[in-house]
Amino acid sequence: MPSSIIDKQINGYLPQLTVKQKKAVLTVVKTFAEEVDNEYSSEFKKELDNRYEDYVTGGKLLSEKAVNTRIKKIINGKAKK
Repeated sequence: MPSSIIDKQINGYLPQLTVKQKKAVLTVVKTFAEEVDNEYSSEFKKELDNRYEDYVTGGKLLSEKAVNTRIKKIINGKAKK
């Protein structure tokens, strides 16, 4: 369903709600919006951008096998502690 249709449906129901119900809806909407905003920190986004830039400019890449080997070493190292 397109976003515009959903927006129209939401706007159609809002006038039918009591003030208490509208406050509850507002709380839910704010919670959803905050989850999206906090999904990635600005530092994390910057690091992703740096890594992507390195990738597109010919930076060193690891094969799937090499990555899995590193991950297993990390997991096994933590398990030993």
